[in-house]
Amino acid sequence: MKFRHFLLGATLVTTTGLNLPASPATAKDTVSVAAPGGATAERVTTESAKANAFFDRVFDEGVDRSPSEQGYLGIKKDHDKWDDYTEEHELAELGHTVQDLTELKRTINPGLLNEQTQMSYRLFVTQSEHTIEGWKWRNHGYVFNQMEDSPNSSLPAFLINYHPVDNVADARAYVTRLQKLPAALDQLMVRAHDQAAHGVLPPKFVFPLMIESCHEIIKGAPFDTAGPKSALLEDFEGKVGALKDADAATKAQLLAAARAALADGIKPAYERLIALFEVQAKTAGTDDGSWKLPEGLEYYNFMLRSQTTTALSADEIHELGLREVARIHAEMTAIKEKTGFKGDLPAFLKFMRDDPQFVYPSTAEGRTAYIKRATGIIDEMRLRLPEFFGVQPKAGLVIKKVEPFREKNAAGAFYEQPSADGTRPGTYYIATLDMRGLPIWEMETLAHHEAIPGHHMQIAIAQELDHMPKFRMYGGYVAYAEGWALYAERFPKEFGFYQDPYQDFGRLSDELLRAVRLVVDTGIHARHWTRQQVRDYFFANTANPERDVIAETDRYIVWPGQACGYKIGQLKILELRELAKKELGARFSLRDYHDLVLKNGALPLNLLEENVRNWIAKQKG
Repeated sequence: MKFRHFLLGATLVTTTGLNLPASPATAKDTVSVAAPGGATAERVTTESAKANAFFDRVFDEGVDRSPSEQGYLGIKKDHDKWDDYTEEHELAELGHTVQDLTELKRTINPGLLNEQTQMSYRLFVTQSEHTIEGWKWRNHGYVFNQMEDSPNSSLPAFLINYHPVDNVADARAYVTRLQKLPAALDQLMVRAHDQAAHGVLPPKFVFPLMIESCHEIIKGAPFDTAGPKSALLEDFEGKVGALKDADAATKAQLLAAARAALADGIKPAYERLIALFEVQAKTAGTDDGSWKLPEGLEYYNFMLRSQTTTALSADEIHELGLREVARIHAEMTAIKEKTGFKGDLPAFLKFMRDDPQFVYPSTAEGRTAYIKRATGIIDEMRLRLPEFFGVQPKAGLVIKKVEPFREKNAAGAFYEQPSADGTRPGTYYIATLDMRGLPIWEMETLAHHEAIPGHHMQIAIAQELDHMPKFRMYGGYVAYAEGWALYAERFPKEFGFYQDPYQDFGRLSDELLRAVRLVVDTGIHARHWTRQQVRDYFFANTANPERDVIAETDRYIVWPGQACGYKIGQLKILELRELAKKELGARFSLRDYHDLVLKNGALPLNLLEENVRNWIAKQKG
């Protein structure tokens, strides 16, 4: 999944099952909160309301300072502006975090809060302390990379996907954003230049990919006369053409202004960006891991704590990955034998990877057929949802192909959340440029992960909760969100899904991918593995096609630690489910367990475990 970059990784510790003590570096981020005790119900209600009003005020103030967050949430306020990307602004945001944390501790008595608000208090404190701790590493994450959420791709994509044009005012705001986009890119280029001066540069292989993506943005009209219109012009023309409150003269004026902004401002800005990449590529090295950065191993340990919400070390994660790879290989061998394939597991993996029967053609007809079949898989699961969930999302879900300008380096599929008001549905994006990256045997598990019962269920339900402060409705943790989506791939197997053994292989293949990630992410960033070593490990142990292997490898290199959250989160959700089944016996309800996991919003794994254990105790009581 690649839903919006709002996922946080509070530095919290989980101990049960993973059998690790809290380290001093992470234990400080937990907050011990006394029960309300002898407080009157009225005092608890009053203090809890006061705390929740504080949380929502702080959230709203943060959104008010960020035009991009407003856009993601579907708020039309500063939709003629971009965020401020300077380090000075980032420092000012850090100041707000420090002030807000100080105010919370000064004005709210955690001992007088009800149970849900106590949890919100703890989450707010830990997230704030995580932000403060992360200031040290603000320049270690590459400003630009080859991923679809790198600013050179994500800012144009934001206009296309998050800037609706419902009237002339919206269209003028779009034009203004086009005019201001060069200044935003210039701010980001300053940050990238400063990073390089401090020894933080992406590996050399990243630069040709970034240069190519920039050329894709400024290809076609009005940048040149060759080929179709550019993605931005095509988007704006389509939106303006659909306006009902504009006459022909007004529409012509808007289109002329957009063309001028694209040709006179955005094209030179991207040419400056390309020039920067060409210069930096000359001094970039070929080492891939974050260990190469200043205090790189310390930075990687911070990222692992952030992304997994555990204190697991790189070595422990690596060994866990190796064990999971071996277990999944054994299950794959059983499927191989069920299909009657003659040969060993490596031969079967190669067969699954290379046989043309498992791929739709990379044609318009093939892409259409894939999306039609994926839609059918989602519809089939939708009919079964009441068996597994009491709470279901109200927001709609659509399937879209990734835009051409960001498709080449995009993940095979990803999800983007609906708007806060429900007017923009959740979106399951599929990268259809090369259909070899979307094997047919992976369709069922991929739809379950990105759409339902995976990301769309989890994220849309969280946004629709009416008893949560907003920072919990719209925030997240990689280990929880991706752990849930990976769990959502697996549990349908218990209820008759994956009847086709090849689709069942696809389920295991995707789980294997997440186990391999534990091995290779720690291999790259803690054990000095090269890019080629990672590819070799992939080809030896998975059925992933070459395009997939290249994109996955390159992703881990520029996004340290993130890939480790999936498997660790899934294992915890499964462990807690089995604990509840054991403790409750015939009283266990899978629907109730799923609702418990989802109806409290995203949580770090230790607080998820607290919730489940408290729920078990209440059920038994």
